[in-house]
Amino acid sequence: MLSAVSANPSRQSSRRRRGRGRGRGLIAVALTAAVAMAASGCAEFDKALGQQEEVVIFQPNTSQAVKLKVRAACSHVPQAVVEPLPTDHKLSDEVYNVRFEVGHASVVDLARLQQCLTRFPSVVGLETDTPGGDD
Repeated sequence: MLSAVSANPSRQSSRRRRGRGRGRGLIAVALTAAVAMAASGCAEFDKALGQQEEVVIFQPNTSQAVKLKVRAACSHVPQAVVEPLPTDHKLSDEVYNVRFEVGHASVVDLARLQQCLTRFPSVVGLETDTPGGDD
């Protein structure tokens, strides 16, 4: 039995190459789109990290005077910027949480903040808060 053989083999191979070229083009477009989406996701992640804050958790019934003392004592830590006190004189001011903006803080800065806070027995811990996040 004879099998069919093309009289022009270069024509078949050029078709195969064109098909492979289209596939490679589609793969390149898909990879470019994936990289673009990942880059925009990283930008959002970096933006969120820049807004990260640490909220000081106190024991129940800790007085405002003690909270203000803790705030003042630990406000010297670089890149852990204490948030301003509320100025609207509402009842909610009485439950003011001490908050530090730490979006640009290094691990060393965060350790210094924690070390400062451990000097106060009324401080229970820290809670990380990222605006727009689940926490």
